[in-house]
Amino acid sequence: MTNVSTRPLGHSGIKASVVGLGCNNFGRRLDQAQTTAVLDAAIDAGVTFLDTADSYGQTLSETYMGAALKGRRDQVVLATKFGRPVNDDSYPSSPRGAREYIHHALESSLRRLQTDYIDLYYYHFPDGQTPMLETLEALDGVVKAGKARAIAASNLSAAQIQEADDIAREHGLTRFTAIQNEYSLLVREAEAEVLPLCASLDIAFIPFFPLASGLLTGKYQRDVQAPAGTRLAERDQVATDEQWRTVEALTGYAQDRGVTLTDVAIGALLATPAVTSVIAGATKPEQIAANAAAAQWTPSAADLAALSAILD
Repeated sequence: MTNVSTRPLGHSGIKASVVGLGCNNFGRRLDQAQTTAVLDAAIDAGVTFLDTADSYGQTLSETYMGAALKGRRDQVVLATKFGRPVNDDSYPSSPRGAREYIHHALESSLRRLQTDYIDLYYYHFPDGQTPMLETLEALDGVVKAGKARAIAASNLSAAQIQEADDIAREHGLTRFTAIQNEYSLLVREAEAEVLPLCASLDIAFIPFFPLASGLLTGKYQRDVQAPAGTRLAERDQVATDEQWRTVEALTGYAQDRGVTLTDVAIGALLATPAVTSVIAGATKPEQIAANAAAAQWTPSAADLAALSAILD
C-alpha cells in the first residue's frame, strides 16, 4: 500500500490526499463493476480525494460512486460539481449559477451519491449570466445547512477569482477554498496569474488534466498511432511538434533521475506553491498505483532548476 500524504485544502480545514482520483470515466468508459474496482484500488492506495460532477457520464458517475461507496463514505473526501449541462429534464431551466438551479443540482447529487453532505462543492463553469453574489449567497446557504463542508470553483480567471473573494469577504459569505483549472507541464497558463493569486488568498489550486490527457504518461509516441481506446486515439494529431519535443526532453529528464515520466508530471506540480492535490483519472486499478507512487518523488532545487531549463 502506498502511503499517500495529505495537505490542507485551502482555508477550509479539510485535508485531501495529494493525489486525487478524477472520476469522469465512470459511467462513460466504465460500468458499475469497473467503477467499483477502481474506487477499491484508490481507497486501498490512500487516494481518497475523489473528484466527480453531475455531468460526468450524464449523472452516472455519481450514481455508480454512490453505490460503490456505500458503507465507507467516511473514508473519502468527496468533491462534486454543478454548472455544466446535464441530460436530466428535472433540472430547472434557470441559469446554472442561480439559486434555484443550485438547490436542485445539490439535492440531485446528494441522492445519487447516497450521502447527506458533500465535502467540496464546485461551481463547474461560470454561466456568464448570474451575478457572482447570487451564486455565493446560494452556496453559503448550502454550507450553513451542513450539506457541503466547503465550496470551490472551476474554470475561473484570476479576475473572476479575485471578484468572488472580494464579494464573499464584503458580504460575510463562505469563500471559495479551492480552484480547479487546467494545468500540466505542457499547459502552463495558470502560472501567470491564477497560481500566484491562489497562493496569496490561501486558496488550494487543483490542476485538471495534469497528465495532459496521457501525453505525460509515456503511452504515446511520436509518429506512432495512438493505442485504441485511449483518450487521444480519435485525434488527427496527438500532439504538436513543440509538445513532442517537450515530452521527449521530459522523458530523458525522468530517465536521468531514475523515475517515470508520470512521476515527473505529478511530482513537479506538487512542488508548485498553492497546488494541494493532483487529480488524475484512471480506468484500471493498476493506474491508481502508478499515480499514487508518483507523489513519492520530490524534486530537489537542482531538479526544479533543470526542469525550468527544459520548459522555459
